[in-house]
Amino acid sequence: MESISPEIIVFLLVAGFIGSFIDSVVGGGGLISLPALMFTGLPPSVVLGTNKIAGTMSSMTSTISFLRSGKVDCRLVAWLFPLSFGGSVLGAYTVRHIPPEFLKPLVVVLLVLVAIYTVLKKDWGSESTYQGLTTKTKFFIGLAAFSIGFYDGFFGPGAGSFFIFAFLLLGFDFIVAAGNAKVMNFASNIAAVTTFIYLDSVNFQYGLIMGGAMIAGAIVGSRLAIKSGTAYVRPLFIGMTSLLIGKQLWDLMLK
Repeated sequence: MESISPEIIVFLLVAGFIGSFIDSVVGGGGLISLPALMFTGLPPSVVLGTNKIAGTMSSMTSTISFLRSGKVDCRLVAWLFPLSFGGSVLGAYTVRHIPPEFLKPLVVVLLVLVAIYTVLKKDWGSESTYQGLTTKTKFFIGLAAFSIGFYDGFFGPGAGSFFIFAFLLLGFDFIVAAGNAKVMNFASNIAAVTTFIYLDSVNFQYGLIMGGAMIAGAIVGSRLAIKSGTAYVRPLFIGMTSLLIGKQLWDLMLK
């Protein structure tokens, strides 16, 4: 087992906590954790898998917090869980054969639409209007769970935002939408990390160190969101979506 310098350990702990604090509520933590892992010098092929190890620990912690608070529609997510899981397995396997870069322009467009829609609908998500699923909405959310799960395993940035947006469209308020989204993220993360381990694309040392800090960040972040409510989550959601847009545009301009 290779030795890790104290500086790298502290760096991973700080980056993991900050990334998970944000990701536990609205997603987007990969904006911090992925560059941090790349900065350590890990091969790019191992960075995604290592990040998924840490991300799984974070999403598991957030899921537990939201479940304990009653801010999850358990019946709905129990049905959607295997769809997100299966989509993510397929995505993580596909990324080994097809570079994910071609998705970036589409992701930017979708994130822009998500941000604009959320900003314009000022009271959207403040109160729940969800009254169950119709045949049409069942097809929509099932397709969304599989597709976003695939995207999370294949590429990742913004998956949490897309999950939250899908649940908001069903009529959930921001807090329950975030809780449901974390369960979906947990499903896709488990699937992706299992696939990456099978493909030998994980550095367990770095992943577990960052993951330990992510557990702490997820506890603090999810508890603050549950306590503060929509007034806290909505602007954070818009802010992180905007940052994700900026990051993807920056990557495209550097090509």
